[in-house]
Amino acid sequence: MLRVLAVDDEKPLLEELLYLLRSDPRVRSAEGASDATEALRRVTRALESGPDGPEGIDVVFLDIHMAGLTGLDIARLLAGFARPPLIVFVTAHEGFAVQAFDLKAVDYVLKPVRPERLAEAVRRTCAQLGRAEEVPVAAAAPAGPPAVVAPRRPAPEAAVADRGPEQIAVELGGVTRFVAIADIAYVEAQGDYARLHTDEGSHLVRIPLSTLEERWGARGFVRIHRRHLVALARIDELRLDSGTTTVRVGAAELQVSRRHSRELRDLLMRHATG
Repeated sequence: MLRVLAVDDEKPLLEELLYLLRSDPRVRSAEGASDATEALRRVTRALESGPDGPEGIDVVFLDIHMAGLTGLDIARLLAGFARPPLIVFVTAHEGFAVQAFDLKAVDYVLKPVRPERLAEAVRRTCAQLGRAEEVPVAAAAPAGPPAVVAPRRPAPEAAVADRGPEQIAVELGGVTRFVAIADIAYVEAQGDYARLHTDEGSHLVRIPLSTLEERWGARGFVRIHRRHLVALARIDELRLDSGTTTVRVGAAELQVSRRHSRELRDLLMRHATG
């Protein structure tokens, strides 16, 4: 069972997060800290008491935007310890996901926090720690709303899998939208995430670019670079300049790696004449 420290400088949000965490039978204890100083003090005490000590902490659920040190700053400081606790970021801002996973975060949960999404973060934490997920038979439910008991969920890739043959689910701020794959012009790798670019904007999904390449190859998406997957039909222009190949996709100009240049030119020629 997990020992959790939750950190958020907004008291109502911290209390709600703690309530949800304490409602999960896989969580042994959940304590709160309202600022970076208190959080670091608690983690330091936990490390001094040892991994099996009475003040041990397995995972920190960490807000990003806080007064003084940000959650990212705290995570960088914790990374300097010999045996730091795991980190789960809980934030209203999707734009820090790449930095979060560069810091080896277990998960990145968007506010407002949905109980089932938080339960998934707990599941991932248990999996990373190598702990069983079974709920103790004698675990008592807290007063108030019933405890959140997480069902076994699919892998991250499946959570954002295609909805039927034509759409992909994306999540923002607790709202799930379905984006038509035909509307996606190109995809950009961002760490463990991929950013889907459409004419109206972009959407972040937790799925590797290589997986989308495999799934969408038959839909006309081609890899042009280690960071980019492009819908062949959305390429407006191919340009060769001093040995560098680029393509224009709407307003975006994307570089094509040398290993993909010849194949892309051949595909575009066949597409144009086919």
